[in-house]
Amino acid sequence: MSIRDWPSLERPREKLLRHGPEALSDAELLAIFLRTGLPGRSAVDLARDLIGRSGGLRPLLELDRGAFCALPGLGEAKYAALQAALEITRRQLQARLERGDALCNPDDTRRYLRARLRHLDHEVFACLLLDTRHRVIRFDPLFRGTLDGAAVHPREVVRLALRHGAAAIILAHNHPSGVAEPSTADLAITRRLRDALALIDVRVLDHLIVGDGEEVSLAERGLI
Repeated sequence: MSIRDWPSLERPREKLLRHGPEALSDAELLAIFLRTGLPGRSAVDLARDLIGRSGGLRPLLELDRGAFCALPGLGEAKYAALQAALEITRRQLQARLERGDALCNPDDTRRYLRARLRHLDHEVFACLLLDTRHRVIRFDPLFRGTLDGAAVHPREVVRLALRHGAAAIILAHNHPSGVAEPSTADLAITRRLRDALALIDVRVLDHLIVGDGEEVSLAERGLI
């Protein structure tokens, strides 16, 4: 049965407009994105199948281009539309931070860093540069690879802070393993960067480690 033959209140688009997006299941949300199904299968049926094949909605959305386009009912156009939607979300979160104080909006800060780092299958170390009022100047992914003393160079972080006139910095990196607990190397590089940046009067406000579904704040744990 086509979705058009369903009772109007059960159709995903009408359900969203009446009750809001939070009322929809993952398959219903994906069906709105897909718009159409396949012969003999509605968009919701196709969405359920795609989510099942991928092990969940998030793994589906994080597939690389080749794997995503190879699934039934998808392709280059759907991949481009999805990447555009994800980038719109990231930019919207960044805009919210730029309008306010990053320390007064810790949830927005976490959501933004989660959107930028959580989906990566490799480790990335980044800096969120802030002005004197703790408003966001820019986000910079600086280093890629295992976080240790050899991978992260304090001089590069100091140079970045000076170039953009930062007064404070929030450090962040992801753990592709999904476990956000800080390692000994995480603590060591945090101390090195804190001490190096203190020489130019730039404060390290926090170091957030992004895992799978959680973020650990070293500042909240009293480790900075």
